[in-house]
Amino acid sequence: MTLPLVIVRGGGDLASGTIYKLHKCGFPVLVLEDIHPSAIRRHVAFSEAVYEGTQTIEDVSCVLAESITEAQELLMNKTLCMLVDPKGEAIQKLKPAVVVDAILAKRNLGTTKDMAPVVIGLGPGFTASVDCDYVIETKRGHTLGKVIRQGRAIENTGIPGIIGGYGKERVIHAAYKGILHNVCAIGDIVRQGTCIATIESDGISYPVEAAIDGVLRGLIREGYPVTKGFKIADIDPRSSEQQNCFTISDKARCIAGGVLEAVMEGLKNHDLLG
Repeated sequence: MTLPLVIVRGGGDLASGTIYKLHKCGFPVLVLEDIHPSAIRRHVAFSEAVYEGTQTIEDVSCVLAESITEAQELLMNKTLCMLVDPKGEAIQKLKPAVVVDAILAKRNLGTTKDMAPVVIGLGPGFTASVDCDYVIETKRGHTLGKVIRQGRAIENTGIPGIIGGYGKERVIHAAYKGILHNVCAIGDIVRQGTCIATIESDGISYPVEAAIDGVLRGLIREGYPVTKGFKIADIDPRSSEQQNCFTISDKARCIAGGVLEAVMEGLKNHDLLG
């Protein structure tokens, strides 16, 4: 059975769990990304293909295409691929059966229900049956990954989920506007007060210090221009969980399961499964 095309908007770490799952299930998947992705958990984000040309997560690689024609050729060869296309212009040209908005901006950046027969939005900002067919819950808890067919996901609280007893303490934001330079690397064990990076601003280099002990699970790319308040790093207080820095998270896999459920139900309802 030949499965129809799925286009996923966004290639961050949570989106990548969905992309990985759909690809593994045999769907041809095209990922659309911004020109300067800002993923923190870079080792498990297909968005890094924008910078590196290719990105491998676990046993799946994603290749950056330079044009829609090249993307079509890659898809014909069953290759997971990506386009720099923040406006989603490829959607109109390729007419996919499914569009998944996995940008996770906490608001809708332009996805509409008429983009494809099946349109799915991840997290807050979407209303099922209004601007998409399904919404997938992305907040940690009992309903994580739930398929919402009417209504909205839980609103964003701005407070990170609790891991190892820590919430907001484990996420680090830029205190200054400037250029970030990495001192530590993802996977490093850090202590509270460790300088993990610096921000160069107006000729002054400001240290970015770890707020807690743990493993540096995410750190934005070297040389990335950040604004004040921009999320730049993530620390897992469970120092024994280093391997988690390089594998898809439980949260991403749970969301991916919800997306797959919605995809299959939507395609069946439209008689698009062949």
